[in-house]
This record gives sequence, structure tokens and C-alpha cells, in this order.
Amino acid sequence: MQDFRALGQFYENQLLEKVMPFWLKYAVDRTHGGVLNYIGDDGVLISDDKVLWSQCRALWVFSALYNHLGGEPVWLELAARTAEFLLRYGRDREGAWVFRVTREGALLEPHQSIYVDGFAIYGLTEYVRATGDRAALQAAIETFERTSPLLTRSDRLLTKPHPIPEGLQAHGPFMIFALAYHELGLVAKSPEILKRALELAEIVMSQHLKPERRVLHEFVKPGGELDESDAGKTVIPAHAIESMWFMERIYSYHGNGERIRLALEAIKWHVELGWDDQYGGLYLAVHLEGGRPAWHRPDSKVWWTVTETLYALLRAYEVSRALWCLDWYRKVHEYAFRVFPNPERGDWYQNLDREGRRIPVVVRDLPVKDPFHLPRSLLYGLLVLRRLGG
Repeated sequence: MQDFRALGQFYENQLLEKVMPFWLKYAVDRTHGGVLNYIGDDGVLISDDKVLWSQCRALWVFSALYNHLGGEPVWLELAARTAEFLLRYGRDREGAWVFRVTREGALLEPHQSIYVDGFAIYGLTEYVRATGDRAALQAAIETFERTSPLLTRSDRLLTKPHPIPEGLQAHGPFMIFALAYHELGLVAKSPEILKRALELAEIVMSQHLKPERRVLHEFVKPGGELDESDAGKTVIPAHAIESMWFMERIYSYHGNGERIRLALEAIKWHVELGWDDQYGGLYLAVHLEGGRPAWHRPDSKVWWTVTETLYALLRAYEVSRALWCLDWYRKVHEYAFRVFPNPERGDWYQNLDREGRRIPVVVRDLPVKDPFHLPRSLLYGLLVLRRLGG
């Protein structure tokens, strides 16, 4: 497993010969731009409606592939068509990003989730890295200006498909906007945006992450006090793991070694907490006292939990050289590439039960499939492996 060059070649093959060809064949909308995100694991189209959540994430992937893998024109062309679609149809008159449109861009569902705004910033920022597009940068900055004040009261946010329990503060908006603002701040060369990103990162690290308990609480009372409800005792291990590699990225820029160390430790805590010793993989959610977690089908095994964990472990090893990172990486890698890949189509099955059998969509309010978690993990993992391999 320490043959990083060979593993990097494996990652490159998975990304460019298996996963992305699935999306090029079945999902790219070459007529109107963007991707068709209501498709099954077999590539069969279920609906040609478009969820903006997915369009923004696809924009990030196409742009990042162009930025990091040799500037292939195909990725820039797809990114440009997706950005054009988003900039034309994505926002309402108040500047909020809408939730769902027709294939052609007509409105079906208005603004339902601030997460769409976060993914819009993230995707547009990566596109600006590729092109310098001023309209995309302006849209991202305007979205920052609209959303930043809203995050002071996360309990009032629209967060479909993950509603925030009444009276509680959710970890999700802070982690996502911390990263999105950080990337935007770098591209826009804006100290103000970078400062706001760091403020949100500090909320994650000081209010949701509880080092004395070795756990990150998905929901706390506003300000960080623990809540005794089932929601307050719910942990989403892979969400915490994903959040911690976001934090490492942010704090590495700021040179905060103590925060980096804590983020890497927290990755280990949550791999240990979430791992299913009987069947392998990570539980989607766990309850700290053995009750029922307040989350979608908590004992399911969904694809994004392992993709985020694989990258987090590789990055944690690159930063720390701690052997526990490789030990856990081996276990997660063996499980992930044994259970999730669809040998007939190249991409991964998204939703499995605890024992690894295919099940219907877990998040019923967002029954989509889009190119994001898996391509991002493979791309970022590949970059780490290239650096480790010399």
C-alpha cells in the first residue's frame, strides 16, 4: 500500500477511465448545459429536471479536472456550458439560488436550501480559477454578501434536504461555507472573505467539535452548548471527517499548527467511531448513547462516506506521516473498492444497506446522482499520491 506511485496510477485509471466516462456518456446535457442528475446507477434517466445543487457541484468537478490534470479542453468546455446555465437560470430576483429547474432552465422549485448557495460559490470559484471569468466571480461574491449575514442564525436557515431541528444549530452550513468562502477569498484576493471563512471554521472547531469527548456534534444549541435530545446526541462520522479535511485546508493556509493537529486527530476519532466491525464501512450516523440517530437511515452505507474518508486519510498521512492513517486507509480502501464500484457502468453504487446490498435512495428529498464526492476524492487523492510518490 505504500507504493504511492502504483496507487496513484490506480486512482487516475478509476477517475479517467471508469468514473468520468459514466458521466460523459449518461449525464452531460450537451444541448442546454449542465448535467442530468435524476439518473440511476445504471445510467437510466428518471427525469430531466435539474437540481441546482448538482449543477454547482458538477461545475466544480469539471473545472477542477481542467485545473489540475493538464488543462484538457473537454473539461473546460463542459465547465463553461454548466457555468453559462447556472448564471442564466440559477438565481431569483433576490439573488438566492433556486432549488430545481426544468432541463431548459424554467423554474420548478424556488430557493429551498442555503446549501445550494454554498455549492454555487464553490463551483463558480473553481471555474474562475480556470478562466478568470468576471461574471462568475461577481456572482460568487454577491452570493457571499447575501449569505454571510444569514449564517449568524443557522437555526433559521432553509437547508433542504437536511432540515435543522428546532432550536438547534447545525454543523453543516458552517463547514460548507467555511470552505467555500476560503476558496473564494483566495481567488478574489479578499481579506474580508478569508476572515469570514476563518470565523466559520472557528465555530466548527470550538462549538461543534468537543475534544474532551473526542466527537463532533452535528447539532448543538446556538453557541455550542450540548443538547440532550436524540439530535444532540447524533454524530455523522463521515461528515465530521469531511469537515476536518476542510479545516486542515483552511488552517494550513493560516499556519495554525494546533488547529491542524486537532483536525487530524478528529479524523481518527470519527473513523473509529463510525466503522462497522462486522460488515465494514462507515455507518451513516450513530447515536452516542445507543439510541436512534436523528438522521436518514443511519445504518446504511452510502458512497460519499468512504470517498471523503479515503481522501481525508491520505491527506492526514501526507501532513503528519502518522502510520495510523495508512492502517485505516488500507481497511477503508479494501472495503470501498470491493463493495461500491459498478463493474458494468464504471461509476459507484450510491446507496447500500449495512451488509452491502443495494437499496433505494437514502435521502428521499434529494433523489439525485451527481459527479462530486467520488471524482473529488479521486482527484484530490491522486494529487496527494503524486506528491508522496515523488
